Amino acid sequence: MFDIGFSELLLVGLVALLVLGPERLPGAARTAGLWVGRIKRSFLSIKTEVEREIGADEIRRQLHNENILDMERKMKENLGLESLEKVTLPEGTPTSREEALRNATQAADQPATLQDSPPATAPAATPDASSQDKPQQP
Repeated sequence: MFDIGFSELLLVGLVALLVLGPERLPGAARTAGLWVGRIKRSFLSIKTEVEREIGADEIRRQLHNENILDMERKMKENLGLESLEKVTLPEGTPTSREEALRNATQAADQPATLQDSPPATAPAATPDASSQDKPQQP
């Protein structure tokens, strides 16, 4: 990881022996070992947490894709289509297929009474309010 060879370790040990002395060197080495172990464990726990989150994201993505496929199957059954390839979607939009499926199912569920009804006739003309204010002459 740090590319420290045996000769570098020997040099660090010799400097530590000269600086700390033979009485305090074993205690310092023990303390340094404990800190290195704690740091390794914390890095390992962080690494496993990140891997767990990445795995959870992949599982969420798979469940989302399965939900979309299930919606497609239901829409095929409801509309009686052979395939949904007739729906054209712009590329690069991940939710556009889901929105298209939702819009198609909503359109299939709505009654067609508005489209098939005859055009409404215009209401009969009513006399102006100004003509009603005038008294009628006999």
